[in-house]
Parts: sequence; structure tokens; C-alpha cells
Amino acid sequence: MAIWEPEVKHLHLHMIRNWSCCLASAVAVCNAAAFAQDRPSAYPTRPVRILIGSQPGAGGDMIARLTAQVLSDCWGQNVVVDPRPGGGGVIASGMLAKATPDGYTLLQSGDGLMLQGATKRVPFDILKTFDPVVASTQQPYILMVNVSVPAKTVKELIAHSASKPLPFAGSTGVGGTVHLGMEKLSKLSGLQLRHVTYKGSAPALLALMGGEVIVGVSASLSATTAIRSGKVRGVAALGLTRATSLPELPTIGEQGYPGFKITNRYVVWSRAGTPRPILQAINRAVIEGLNTPQIVQKLAADGSEPAERSTPEQLRAELTLYFAELERQVKELGLKF
Repeated sequence: MAIWEPEVKHLHLHMIRNWSCCLASAVAVCNAAAFAQDRPSAYPTRPVRILIGSQPGAGGDMIARLTAQVLSDCWGQNVVVDPRPGGGGVIASGMLAKATPDGYTLLQSGDGLMLQGATKRVPFDILKTFDPVVASTQQPYILMVNVSVPAKTVKELIAHSASKPLPFAGSTGVGGTVHLGMEKLSKLSGLQLRHVTYKGSAPALLALMGGEVIVGVSASLSATTAIRSGKVRGVAALGLTRATSLPELPTIGEQGYPGFKITNRYVVWSRAGTPRPILQAINRAVIEGLNTPQIVQKLAADGSEPAERSTPEQLRAELTLYFAELERQVKELGLKF
């Protein structure tokens, strides 16, 4: 894999440069004085850490850094992103599970955190151990192939897999959103895949670009840049609507599988028991910061958007229902982890 490192570093550098203006916008539009009055007087008095289960340069890393910048600018306190890749996010969530419930250690995760609980990959109850604080952004996943693969549509990809399963990499590991979603698509369509695990979306995308695997799925934030680089080809947007950053790419619903989707929403979590005023302050600051016109425009260019506004209480109620649905899906598909 080392021979491809310069290309992936260039890809990540390009993505980071594209987001530098977005981070600057967060500084310019944040009303620090207003937010300062809207938080507990004793919080934060020292740096806040946001754990992520992905590597630097991945889509989750970019969103976490944007969220960190919003909070830092609004509070005048350092907020740092701490990447802990590996285990499909289990390493990062395990660290939060051991953290003090004081708001100084947070975790940003996609839907993969819920899947950790639904597939029993962690020794604790997700919804009892963590408090959901705020949903930051949401974006579709993109189904891609290495440019050596002749398939340009889902139908052609299924036909290409008929003779033998195609090596496939997802961005969230075993039991993650992509793995579970693609297992469901395989049963639905007959697409034959052999799942290959990596430590995160960055190495998975690297493997796809280099031909180590020939099918991959990444969130639109990472996939858009990779497709535009010419190293991979988009086959389908896995949301219910086309990705705003790739409007020419048909959805999988348009290609014969209406209603099927694999989407991702990033949620910030804290250790259960964190004081409610702290949860509310983080929630308000992130929502207001990410819904400024400059940031909304930049997110749309990369196929993302701010998540729907919700309080911590509303988010918990929604995620409780979602967790029950995930458990049902895992049982229905007969998946073992």
C-alpha cells in the first residue's frame, strides 16, 4: 500500500484546503458574545476533546474539525479532534465509555455507533452509556468502482460479480453502516461481494484507488473528491435523492431499487450523566454554527448538509427507535459478528 501514499496524501490535502474557507467562515459568522451567555459559567475552562473513529482526512474528520472550530470560536476555548481509528469505531467509543461525564470528552460518530450496540460488538449498552448531544450533518454514501472495472451502472456491476464475488471495502468496518447496508443490497439484488476490512474510510478509499479492492462505498464528502480525481468511478448515489455534489450520478433507486438507501448522519455524543446545561449549550452552539449561509453552501458543494435541528431529548427518542430497527435488521439478515 505504501506506493499509493503520495496520492492519498494529495487527496487529503486537497480536501483540507477546500474546507479551510469553510472553517474561516465559522469564525466570521459566530456571535461569540451571544453564545458565551448561553452556556454554563464554569464550562469549558480547559480544552475539550472530540474523539472520532476515522483517520485524518476522512469525511468524519472534516466534519469533526468543522464542529470543533464552531465550538472553539463561540466559546474562546480550544476544542481538539482526536482520531482513534480501528475496530469500526470501537476503539473511540470505548474511550468515551471510560471518560468522566463532564463534557470535556465527546465523541463524533456516524450511524456506526448504533450498529456497535445492535451487533453486540461492545460490552456496554450504547443508549445507557452515552448521551446523544447534537446531530451535526448528514450525507449519502456513494457506490464506486476502481476505473479498471467496466461496470458503469448497478445492473452492470451485478452482472460483473456473477462469476465470483468482488472484493469490496466499506468505510465503517465489520458491523458498520456500510457493511450492513451492502449485505442487505446483496440479498436484494444478487450482487456478489467479498467484504475486506480496513481501519477507516481513508485506507479503504486508498485500497479502492490502488485496485487492492475493486468496489467501495464512502460518504459523499470523501467520494466526491475521489471521483473527481479520476481514480475511481461513481456507480450510484445511495441516498433517496442525488448527491448535490454529484448531480449527474443516478441514485440506486433510479437504477431499479426504489426505497433502498445507505446514508450517514454524524452525531456528537457525551458520557451519560453529563449535566444537562452542558448538553444544551453544545447542542445550540453546533446547530447555530453549522446553519450559517456560508457553511451550508460549502457543505452542499461536498454533498452534505446540516442535520435536522433537534434537542438532545428529541435526538434520544429518535435514536431509541432507530436502534430497535437496527436490531431487527441484524436478526433478519442473520448476520454474525
